[in-house]
Amino acid sequence: MPKDHGIGASSKRREDVRFLTGQGQYTDDINLAGQAHVHFLRSDVAHGRIRGIDTAAAEAMPGVVRIFTGKDFEGIGSIPCGWQITDRQGNPMQEPAHPVLAQGKVRHVGDPICAVVAESRAQARDAAEAIELDIEALPAVIDMKAALQEGAPKVHDDLKDNLCYDWGFVEDNREAVDKAIREAAHVTTLELVNNRLVANPMEPRVAVGDYASHSGESTLYTTSQNPHVIRLLMGAFVLGIPEHKLRVVAPDVGGGFGTKIFHYAEEAFCTFAAKELRRPVKWTSTRSEAFMSDAHGRDHVTKIELALDAENNFTALRTETHANMGAYLSTFAPSVPTWLHGTLMAGNYRTPLIYVNVKAVFTNTVPVDAYRGAGRPEATYQLERVIDKAARELGVDPMELRRQNFITEFPYATPVAVEYDTGDYNATLDRLKELADVAGFEARRVASKAKGRLRGFGMNCYIEACGIAPSNLVGQLGARAGLYESATVRVNATGGLVVMTGSHSHGQGHETTFAQVIAEMIGIGEDQVEIVHGDTARTPMGMGTYGSRSEARPWSVRPRRSSTRRGRSRPT
Repeated sequence: MPKDHGIGASSKRREDVRFLTGQGQYTDDINLAGQAHVHFLRSDVAHGRIRGIDTAAAEAMPGVVRIFTGKDFEGIGSIPCGWQITDRQGNPMQEPAHPVLAQGKVRHVGDPICAVVAESRAQARDAAEAIELDIEALPAVIDMKAALQEGAPKVHDDLKDNLCYDWGFVEDNREAVDKAIREAAHVTTLELVNNRLVANPMEPRVAVGDYASHSGESTLYTTSQNPHVIRLLMGAFVLGIPEHKLRVVAPDVGGGFGTKIFHYAEEAFCTFAAKELRRPVKWTSTRSEAFMSDAHGRDHVTKIELALDAENNFTALRTETHANMGAYLSTFAPSVPTWLHGTLMAGNYRTPLIYVNVKAVFTNTVPVDAYRGAGRPEATYQLERVIDKAARELGVDPMELRRQNFITEFPYATPVAVEYDTGDYNATLDRLKELADVAGFEARRVASKAKGRLRGFGMNCYIEACGIAPSNLVGQLGARAGLYESATVRVNATGGLVVMTGSHSHGQGHETTFAQVIAEMIGIGEDQVEIVHGDTARTPMGMGTYGSRSEARPWSVRPRRSSTRRGRSRPT
């Protein structure tokens, strides 16, 4: 019999009542008494030297409160990166400063130069158009390989070149992998692109800064997947605000997909300006502005080589990837093409030797960071594409080539530092063939062709790493803060529970699912459990929601699947 309550039971989402009746509160719904509005004047060139900024005419326009430039942030900290990578020689990555407003140079289209604060959004926008900029356009680099050539224009003058890091994993495997590829019976080589993309959640980003003069406390309302991380990064590294004097609130969030994990310059600006002006300051991104200000995703160019023996067993894998960092290092950017990518290159397969090389490159483009899967889809795309190509070259069934090389004995330690505890990939593949009716595909293809239509068939297997933890491990890999999660459970005198968690929902339904878990564990009704999240003043320390670390996305079809200590495997 189906369960009628608790974990796994069908339950109406309690969040949906307010969402469907228009009672949700998103950051743009927050309007504080006396607030001013900000419009950012952004660079329309990819690379340029700022020779002059004339704000006189703009300052005289109606409603203008103040115009800020990079000079106002001299002595203020830069937007920090939360992950440090060391290269193949053990040297730390090159890490440039990331000012809140451009100082000296602009480095990508959309780089904020000035911030106009006015009584209304329209007045701020009009005044921004009256600012006269003198920018000397400089040669820009957008191609990663060109950016690494000798004599290429440097994105950051104070760095030795445009190479952020040259990472090798596992470095001890390198010579053995090279040898195995030289001696292989067959080598399949594939060059491919994981294209750059722009995240596009339904709700654009918003930031509202407020300051209480009587207490010296700053408050930031922002569209964020992890308000505690924003408090940590902005308070400690940018504005120097003690933690007990800084509150960050993330109300309802309309989708994130990774792009709302990071700390952005607009958040720091609104918090800073509110204190300077002694009044609330609000910024609401337009959809087109988000394309220039939100972190982009992917943007990898890869050469991958798969070596096989005479019996078509995988013997070695080698990849060389150029990963675009954009003009600055976003919060988790360095980790995406390395530890979130290289550790998944074994996939579901027995491959004795693997070597992954990644060159991270600065270019005059919008910064790149985590997006939906962050590194794992890039790894899967490379691996599965090269297996399909190998099957075509060898004239064998791509499904059976995979089956032949599946990991079948567990626990299994991969050559890329991950141990899988259990799995049954053959059973999963069998079920997949049944669900997809592979046996009947040829008939469907012929029928489609008779109607003038083309029908194809594709499949892939993958390992999904979830959680991005534990803290001790990720600390060793370069994370500059523990990625733990926490919760406080408070028992009310009336018998109900209040659960305060640092894990923030941006569409996963935490208020429903967390209540199911607590109710079953404690033995009370779900209606007696209240979930509180999204406010650093009300919830304990946490690191937010990303990497399927709180509620994984739902699946309409759930084939038999197997798990790993770092994740789980599913066919698609």
